[in-house]
Amino acid sequence: MYSAFARRSPQLLSSIGKNFSTTPVVDTKVAVLGASGGIGQPLSLLLKHSQIISELSVYDVVNTPGVAADLSHIETKCKVRGYVGKDQLNDALKGCDVVIIPAGVPRKPGMTRDDLFNTNASIVRDLASACADVCPKAILGIISNPVNSTVPIASEIFKKAGVYDPKRIFGVSTLDIVRANTFIAEVFNPTHHNILS
Repeated sequence: MYSAFARRSPQLLSSIGKNFSTTPVVDTKVAVLGASGGIGQPLSLLLKHSQIISELSVYDVVNTPGVAADLSHIETKCKVRGYVGKDQLNDALKGCDVVIIPAGVPRKPGMTRDDLFNTNASIVRDLASACADVCPKAILGIISNPVNSTVPIASEIFKKAGVYDPKRIFGVSTLDIVRANTFIAEVFNPTHHNILS
C-alpha cells in the first residue's frame, strides 16, 4: 500500500518529512472532535505532522489532556491544545479553519444502522451546533457513521443557524474505502493485505 501511495502522492509524502523549502507555509487551525477515540487518535497524530497546520485542537469528553500531552512532544511546528468536556467545546473551536468529527460510537456486533444512528446523531447534532455558533466558516468533515445520515443532520443545524454553505460540509469516506480495499484484497489474494501494493 505504501509504495502505491508514494507513486500517487509524492508531494504529500515529501511534506511529511522536514521541510527546508523557502516557500511560505500556510497557517491553519484544525480541531478534531472525538480525538480520544480509535479514529481520533491516529488522525490527530497524522495531522500533527502536517506542514500547513499551525494549531491542533483535540477535543473529547474524556482523556484528551493525555492525548494532547503525548502529541505535543512530537517535534513539529504544530501546537497542540487539549480540551475535555462540553464546557470547553467552544474554546476548542475558536478560530478553526477545519473541523473533523470522528466522534461517536463504532458499530458493534449485532448493532443495526438504526442503533448506530440513534447514538451518533445526537453527538453530531451537538457538535455541529457548536461549530455553527463558534466557527461557521470552517470546513466541516464528518467521519461519524452512518455518514449518509450524519452529514444531513449537520447541514440542517447550519441551515437553522443561517450559516449553511454546502461547499463547507462533507462526509469523509476514506476510512470505508481503505477497509473495503483490504477486505477485497483478502478475498482475492489472502497472502497480501492490500490490493494497492
